[in-house]
Amino acid sequence: MSDDARPAATPAPMEEVVDYPLVREDSSPPAPLSRRLRDPRTIISIVLPIILLALVLTQLPGFRLDEVAARVMAANPLLLVAAFVVYYLGFPLRGYRWSLLLRSAGTRVGVRDSSEIIFISWLVNCLVPAKLGDIYRAWLLRANFTVSLSRTFGTVFIERVFDLFAIALLGLAAGFWSFRAGLPPEVQLVFGIGLAVLIGLTIGLYTVRNFGARALARLPLPAKDRLLEFYERFEEGVFAVNPRQVPFLAVLTALIWATEAMRLLLVIEALGFRDVHLGISGAFFVALAASLLTAIPFTPAGLGVVELGVVGILTVIYGVDSSTAAAITLVDRSISVLSIIVLGSIAYVMSGKTKVRKPTPVQGGA
Repeated sequence: MSDDARPAATPAPMEEVVDYPLVREDSSPPAPLSRRLRDPRTIISIVLPIILLALVLTQLPGFRLDEVAARVMAANPLLLVAAFVVYYLGFPLRGYRWSLLLRSAGTRVGVRDSSEIIFISWLVNCLVPAKLGDIYRAWLLRANFTVSLSRTFGTVFIERVFDLFAIALLGLAAGFWSFRAGLPPEVQLVFGIGLAVLIGLTIGLYTVRNFGARALARLPLPAKDRLLEFYERFEEGVFAVNPRQVPFLAVLTALIWATEAMRLLLVIEALGFRDVHLGISGAFFVALAASLLTAIPFTPAGLGVVELGVVGILTVIYGVDSSTAAAITLVDRSISVLSIIVLGSIAYVMSGKTKVRKPTPVQGGA
C-alpha cells in the first residue's frame, strides 16, 4: 500500500516508545538529540560564533560591558513580558498556516498538533546547524500521522518560500518608508539582497514547476524511479495550494512576521532608550533583516551572524551607540532563541510526539 492510499492524519499507534530526535537521510529514526549535541561539528558551530561575537563586540568603539549589563537589568519587566507574549503568538499562527498547507496537500492535522511540532522543530534549529529542524518537522509529522513524508517536505518548503517572500517584500516596504528622505548606501545594499532573494525565489519556483522532474529524469542517478516518485510527491506538496488561498496565506504570513517586529519594538521600549527612534517601520526593517540572516545555515539559529548583523544595522544605519545596540540585541535574542531552548526543551521532554514507534516501512512510499 502506498502513502497516498493511507487515511490522512490518522494517529500512529504508540506501542513501542522510543526517543527519536533528528531524521536521517533515509527517514529512519536517528541518534538521540543529546548525541547530536555532543558531535564536535555541532559544538564548534555553537562555540566558535560566540567567541567571535564577543571579540568583535569588545572591539566596537564606545562599547562598555558594564553599561550593557546595567541597561538590561533596568529593563521594564512588563514590556518584556509583552514582547515575549507577542512573539509567542506567532507559533499558533504558524501552526494554523501549516495546517492549511497540509490540508491543501490532502492531510488534515489540527492547529494544536501542527503548532506543537513546529515549536519542537524550532528547538532543533536553535541547537543544530543546517536548518535540520525543518527536516525533523516533516519526519515528526510522518512519525505521528500516516502521511506522505515527501509531500510533507513540499509543504515545509512552500511555507519557507512564503516566509522569504514576506521577509523580502515587507523589509523593502519598511525600508522605503523608514528612509523615505534618502537611502543610505548600506540600506541600498540590503535592498539589493532583498531583490536578489525575490528574483531567486521566483526563478527557483518556475524551474521546479516546469523543469524539475525532467531534469531529474535525465541525470544518471541511482534508484532513479524511487527518486522521481519522491520528487513528484514533493512537488505536489509545494504546488497544492489553491490560488484563491494565496491572498489569505499572504496576510497570515504578514501577521506572523509582524510579531517579530513588535517583539523588537517592545524590547526597545522596555529598555527605555529614548534616543533610539526606529518606529514601527524601522523595527520591521531591522527584525526582517535579522530573520533573513537566520537563513544562513552555518550556525544554529544564525548564532553570531544575526547578532553582528543587528548590531551593525543599529549602529551604522540608525546611529545607535554600540552599548545600546548590544543591549537591544542581547535581550531580543534572549526572547527569540534562549527562551525557545528553555521552553522547547521542556516541550521536547513532555511531548508524546517525540516518543513514537518506528513507522512501518511502506512499499513504494516516500
